[in-house]
Amino acid sequence: MGTTERLLRLLSLLQAHRDWPGQELAERLGTTSRTVRRDVDRLRTMGYRIDSAKGRAGGYRLDAGSALPPLLFDDEQAVALAVALRAAAVTGAGVEDAAARALATLRQVMPPRLRHRLDAVDVVTAPTAPRDSALPATLVALSSAVRAREVLRFDYASSRDATVAPPGSSAAHPVVAPRRVEPHHVVAARGRWYLVAWDVDRDDWRVFRADRLTPRTPRGPRFTPREVPGGDVAAFLSARFRGSDRPGAWPCEGTVVLSLPAADVVPFAGDATVEDVGPSRCRVTAGSWSWTALAAHLGRFDADLAVVGPPALADAFSRLAARFTAAATAGTASSRP
Repeated sequence: MGTTERLLRLLSLLQAHRDWPGQELAERLGTTSRTVRRDVDRLRTMGYRIDSAKGRAGGYRLDAGSALPPLLFDDEQAVALAVALRAAAVTGAGVEDAAARALATLRQVMPPRLRHRLDAVDVVTAPTAPRDSALPATLVALSSAVRAREVLRFDYASSRDATVAPPGSSAAHPVVAPRRVEPHHVVAARGRWYLVAWDVDRDDWRVFRADRLTPRTPRGPRFTPREVPGGDVAAFLSARFRGSDRPGAWPCEGTVVLSLPAADVVPFAGDATVEDVGPSRCRVTAGSWSWTALAAHLGRFDADLAVVGPPALADAFSRLAARFTAAATAGTASSRP
């Protein structure tokens, strides 16, 4: 193979494997160890940092350098990277403009066959709701603290802590004491970034929105990592979104019998359990963040129902019935001349 082709092949091998004996590289490239040494020197002049060790156990290793050299991707990597850049707009990381410029740069140097494949993936990315983006610098600071296992101090915009007046200030201008946490995970979910951490002052797990967080320096001492409840950070975060401390469960769960066929209920049941209990009747077990919300959720099926349990769900239906009756009465009274 020619020099250019051989250099690209050598670079691909170095990127795919951390350590390569010189003789093995020569055999892979169909050349000599001396040529491999010359090719390694050529790559070094292009900005690639390639360490070498002499002796019988010596070889070559591609290391990180001080500058970003030209990169080499195979076809699948190039397309995957381009698709990921297109989806960056919904990550809430505040990198939309940078991702668009990176995608334009990547597309410009793509060979026509890959450019056609990328253009065929014509997707529109849109968040389900408006989201506030976290600053990239904040995400870097959080991730760095997670990796270093160091206590993190930060100001939090929605903190409900008691305020304290700083020395020399008036009580009319209080400040909120910084939060102190052991950061464990930075998670992207629902178009936002979150920090899952152990709150040192509250002695419990907490979830913080990254866009409301301003890290302070310096960081605190190192800590021993803990395991999130249930061992699965995604399941833990999903439970917290539901207002529950149990992964995979709602804080309020109840069962009713609906006067509807199970086949009519299943498409709209979400994560509820639906059982067929007879002609035009089904048993539905569902959950929500409160009993009143669960009662309203089950009432949306517009059918007669009977509460199986627990009593808290029946009480919630009673409260809603009284509330709706009062609303209907007030509306009728206000419409009279």
